[in-house]
Amino acid sequence: MSAPLSFRTMSTKSTLFKFLPVLIANRRNLTKDVRIGFVGMVGRTPLIRLNKLSEDTGCDVMVKAEFASGGGSVKDRAALYLVKEAVDNGTLRKGGTVVEGTAGNTGIGIAHICNAMGFKSVFFLPNNQSQEKIDALTTLGAEVHQVPVVPWDDENNYNHQARRFAEERDNTIWTDQFDNRANRQAHIETTGPEIWQQTGGEVDAVVFATGTGGTLSGVSSYLKSVKPTVKAYVADPQGSVLYNYFTHGKLERTEGSSVAEGIGQGRLTNNLKGAPLDGALHILDVDAVNMTFRLLEEEGFFVGVSSGVNVSAAEQVAKMLGPGHTIVTCLCDGGQRYYNRVFSRSWLESKGLLGALSKSHLRFLH
Repeated sequence: MSAPLSFRTMSTKSTLFKFLPVLIANRRNLTKDVRIGFVGMVGRTPLIRLNKLSEDTGCDVMVKAEFASGGGSVKDRAALYLVKEAVDNGTLRKGGTVVEGTAGNTGIGIAHICNAMGFKSVFFLPNNQSQEKIDALTTLGAEVHQVPVVPWDDENNYNHQARRFAEERDNTIWTDQFDNRANRQAHIETTGPEIWQQTGGEVDAVVFATGTGGTLSGVSSYLKSVKPTVKAYVADPQGSVLYNYFTHGKLERTEGSSVAEGIGQGRLTNNLKGAPLDGALHILDVDAVNMTFRLLEEEGFFVGVSSGVNVSAAEQVAKMLGPGHTIVTCLCDGGQRYYNRVFSRSWLESKGLLGALSKSHLRFLH
């Protein structure tokens, strides 16, 4: 008997299931449309054609609506696989604690999953993340530590603090989202196959911004395994090293820093190493913010700036490849998580980004 979860790899034999409050015996009459608990709400998101952008470019520009996942973001997928790996290998036992360094979304996904599975959660965040994300984590019952922003090679980096916290406690694991390839595997086994199935194999290119590298590397690895001609690109915000690395072979930051949360990198993560990529696009904040408001005005989607980075890059890829192609990216999360930042007139003014909006976009600000 197969379990109607959000993806096939979650067999009923997995030790994960002993923590789920659902009896296998009661599933026999459920169709594949029934989700089993919160875990069943992870992934299997809609693929949506952006009508205005598609008409403008002559391509089918499509987005995976990751805000429709149970925890509200693309990071739910990695969160589930990171916790599942720890349960399956026995390092996380009943009543244990999951610790992660996060910009917010992975933590929110992990916190939901921990609640559903009977675990506790602790998160270390850089202290420049939106208050909405912090409020969500505390409401979900997580223990939250906000720490100063310092580089990866500083031992006080939020990820290293999370690691040390876990190492000092029994039945406590650090999921290590940046370098644990369970993250990448989540997208090899779920996001990639979903895109392949939903496009009927008619996908020509994918493009994603990356923080950990899991989505981009996992999706590109899967799609190129079934269709080697698929192109894969990284959308890199200003201030990150990935554009220069994949374009010039140098780990050098581009100028400035980005207001987009959770994306951009100062190093090559283990999840991104070996990813089969075809190039990189450098996305400025003015373009990402403008696209975020275009998505709201033209397509009706209330999303964050990381989604604006993705779709701005998808537009560039569509123009680069020319009419008649299908380009896929994702809408990472919902705009409510950034309401007091991106959708605030005073905040945009403080970042010098109010000018990125057209006159018609101003009605969306508070």
